[in-house]
Parts: sequence; C-alpha cells; structure tokens
Amino acid sequence: MQTKKQTIAAAFKCAFPYTIPIFAGFWFLGVTNGIYMHVSGFSFWYPMLMSFTIFGGSLEFLAVSMLLAPFAPLQVLLMTVMIQARHLFYGISMLDKYKGLGWKKPYLIFGMCDETFSVNCSVRIPEGIDRGWFYLFVTLLNRVYWISGCTLGGLLGNFIHFDTSGLDFVMTAMFVVIFMDQWLKQKHHISQWVGLGASVVCLLLIQLVF
Repeated sequence: MQTKKQTIAAAFKCAFPYTIPIFAGFWFLGVTNGIYMHVSGFSFWYPMLMSFTIFGGSLEFLAVSMLLAPFAPLQVLLMTVMIQARHLFYGISMLDKYKGLGWKKPYLIFGMCDETFSVNCSVRIPEGIDRGWFYLFVTLLNRVYWISGCTLGGLLGNFIHFDTSGLDFVMTAMFVVIFMDQWLKQKHHISQWVGLGASVVCLLLIQLVF
C-alpha cells in the first residue's frame, strides 16, 4: 500500500517524460513570444503575466497587436472566441477522463492547452499510477514550461539584439507545418479542407463586421 507521498511521486515520475518534447517546443515559442513583446515596447512582466493568466500561445502572440491597436473590445472578443473556440471541444472530450477528480478538476480545465490535451487524451496511464495526479502534473509542468519561457524571453530581450522581423509569424508558421504534416499523413483530406473552408468563412465574417 503506497503512502500519499509515494503516490504523488510515482505520478510525477510517470508524467514527466511525456512533457519533455513539449518543454523543448514551449521554451522556444515562449522565449520568442517574450522577445517579441519586448521589442514591441512591453516590459518583461507583460509576457510573464499574460502567459500565467491567458495561457494560449497563438492568442498571446496576437495580443501584442491588439494592445498596440486602437481600443476595440468587440473585435478583441470575437477574435479571442474564434481563436480559442477549439477548447470547447477539448473540454467535451475530457469530460469522462476528468470526472470525479475533486479539487484537481478546476485547475485541469483552466490549464488545458493543445499539447496537454494531446497527452492526457491519448495516454494509457500505467496500472498503479493515480490518474488525477498524472493529469495534474502533465498540466502543471506544461504551464511551468510556457510561463518560464515567456518570462525568460522578456528578460533576455534587454540583452539580445538582432533583426526581429518575422517573429510575429512564428505561430502561423507552426500551424502551417502542422497542417502540412497532417496533409501528408492522410490519404483523404476532408478535415483539412473543412479547416481551410472554416478559415475563409471566419476571414469573410471579420471583413464584413469590421
């Protein structure tokens, strides 16, 4: 019979290896985001606090231009909903997995992101590992990686001087790579065409509204 400390330690040891690849990606993107915000005129605590409260990479990159643009709350709201709407489907998919997890559940919901969803949704947790603590550590570690990366980037912006043209295109480039990878792996491209169609519709709606 394991003690509570042993249960927690075992869950951490099991969850940590799944987050190592995410650490590499989050630190690169997080540092990039922090530097981008610095060169845009924001202090390091902007990316630090935004990464802690928003925790949405694509939205945080876009937030830079929103903060620099004239005040337009309706536009910001619509853009935020469209960008982060996929989390609604993430939440529905995780209803059963997060059921009965008590106090951990609110944090698991708040800390949901693409990479955390990918791990927690598909992983087969070994027998004897507490699933609640496993999900919690995956979520917590990924948040720590992103927040620390953004904060470090904001701090390094004072010391790193190079041509930062194109930094705002990092997230777009990443999604293009993901799209091309899915396109090459699948024989039928229904989901990709649906995604492209939805993007065009959203773009047209934005043009009509604004």
